[in-house]
Amino acid sequence: MEIAPEAGGAPSGARRTAAELAAAAERPAVRELGLLLRAAARLDRAMDTAMRAECGLSHTMFEVLLMLARARGEGIPQRELAEGLTLTSGGTTRLVDRMEQAGLVRRAPSPADRRITLVGATPEGAEAFGRAAEVHARIVDRLLVSPVAADDRAPLLAALRAIVENPEH
Repeated sequence: MEIAPEAGGAPSGARRTAAELAAAAERPAVRELGLLLRAAARLDRAMDTAMRAECGLSHTMFEVLLMLARARGEGIPQRELAEGLTLTSGGTTRLVDRMEQAGLVRRAPSPADRRITLVGATPEGAEAFGRAAEVHARIVDRLLVSPVAADDRAPLLAALRAIVENPEH
């Protein structure tokens, strides 16, 4: 396997040794990011499995309903949902289509700008969110809160917030 060298690394076309590749894989930043991603993936899988089994919602559908609940009934532009979910425009459209067909959300033109489509929760969607929020809280407590010592929670949350709010993204 040939891997492109980093700036200042081996000359173009040079092959790295197994030891060099192993050293690159063992860099602290690489290991730490991998740890963060594995933890997030584990939480997401557990949340998705529980929500599907107990509420008939995917974790991503829950995230949409969560964003809508935070909007307090005002509706959210579909583009804003895509940004919050880190989905493509097409992926968000397909997700909202499925949720609309399930009776969880409705689309309506924005009264301020008819070029904008607002997405809002239906009463059924709000009810589903209420049930799913209980499942969500249980999973978060079991897999995120309980394993972390009380004194470590505030620094962990501060570190995650710093990553999310970093203007260099």
